[in-house]
Amino acid sequence: MTDARSFTPTAREFNLHQGELAASASAEDHGFADDFAAVLEHTSVHRSTIGCVIPAYNEEESIADVIEALLAQTRVPDVIHVVVNNTSDATVKIASEYSGPHELQTELGEQFTEVFVHDIGKNPDKKVGALNYGYSLVEGYDYLLGVDGDTIADTKAVEYLETEAVSDSRIGGISAIYTIDDKPIKGAIARFLTAGQRTQFAAFNLQNMLRGRNMAVLGGQFSIFSTNALRDAMKQNHQSTPWVKDSEVEDSLLSLQIKSAGYLTKISPYARADVGGMTTLSGYDAQQVKWTYGAIELMWPGQRGDTKGQPFHPNLRLRWFENFGMLTNLFVRVAFLTLLAGSLSIGAFVFSPLWLIPPVIAMLLNLRIARTMKNCNRSDVLFAVLFFPAELFMWIRISHFVRSWTRFLSRKKVDNWAMQAKAERGGGLGHWTPMVVLIAVAIALAVIWVMVGPMVQSSILWIGWPIVGVVTVLQTLLMFSKLVRRQHGFKV
Repeated sequence: MTDARSFTPTAREFNLHQGELAASASAEDHGFADDFAAVLEHTSVHRSTIGCVIPAYNEEESIADVIEALLAQTRVPDVIHVVVNNTSDATVKIASEYSGPHELQTELGEQFTEVFVHDIGKNPDKKVGALNYGYSLVEGYDYLLGVDGDTIADTKAVEYLETEAVSDSRIGGISAIYTIDDKPIKGAIARFLTAGQRTQFAAFNLQNMLRGRNMAVLGGQFSIFSTNALRDAMKQNHQSTPWVKDSEVEDSLLSLQIKSAGYLTKISPYARADVGGMTTLSGYDAQQVKWTYGAIELMWPGQRGDTKGQPFHPNLRLRWFENFGMLTNLFVRVAFLTLLAGSLSIGAFVFSPLWLIPPVIAMLLNLRIARTMKNCNRSDVLFAVLFFPAELFMWIRISHFVRSWTRFLSRKKVDNWAMQAKAERGGGLGHWTPMVVLIAVAIALAVIWVMVGPMVQSSILWIGWPIVGVVTVLQTLLMFSKLVRRQHGFKV
């Protein structure tokens, strides 16, 4: 294990003029809000230090590209610490090939950095433990740059993040715009899941952009944190480390704590990074269930020792809306299919063209979201306009929603990190459970429907259809408001 505690690089001055001009031109071309453009236009020479921490677990396929992308930055981090934990592959060996000092010639002049690789072995705290270990190595720097072991950043990503962070001392952290590079993805299921995740990322990023670029979650994939903000959050919450081990969503909890400490949590309109997507149903299911389960624990007061009962904290309001939206999607779809089957069974269904309006609005909204992607491609457009792929993906997301709430309400203690790791290796069949339950419920409803008399059947249809109709109209109006809302030229 290489130790770098004694490494304290001096702060350097960088000439940002070339980057400022390029960013300013981009802001004018795309109509971005003036606030960030002004930051770039008036940025002067400044001094700051950035310590990069890469928590890595079995990342042999991507770790080399991650490090090379950091070494290719226009603003190279002053030090890069790769913290390998619980690994069983060649991550340490591959990362160690980049260990040592690097003198680099960049657009901003000659820069120096040093790469350290730390194999901390068995670590019960997993990613949280690796992050906190890395923090102990860079806590003396001005900023901590957190990078996942499968995230490839654009060459100007660090420069953009640092420029805005330095411009405003109120900023506690800034996240890059995340997406997934689908060019190397092969296979029908993998490409379908990737297209869905790209749309999911785009919608999330755009939503945060339009909320004043306030970021509810500073994702650990590629975010920069003010170490002053981290220290204040630790002090306010009586923690010895920034990240705590008893949360399933360590990045969401830290973002909440930074916000509560009086700092801003932002998303950059320029910094971009490609993250590693899930290419199997089991892997995607395990990841989403872990994220949703952890978010529920933050939303529901008193579940863990570090929650203070803040269900309506600004960073959690969006979570509540997301969960309410998923509940509405579940109700509308299940109720519509149930009532449709019941109506057809007694010959009482009358088709109305009005029922085509919601799916058309949904397709147009998905298409608009796709068109906001900076690297929108044919797969993104087809995913949006063909309707069936997006609808199938919504059913998959609903299954994650149901599994997460079921697991939470059951009070069953599970290691969601371990379950995700198992799923990514190809193990586990839990992702099929919602489908099995849905089929069982459908059969039970069919039996009950046959058993009740015609009068009860008519009453159910007479009451059910108006309820579904009203909820669908409200949902459609919400989608339409998003469809016509100004997007101010943002590209995600």
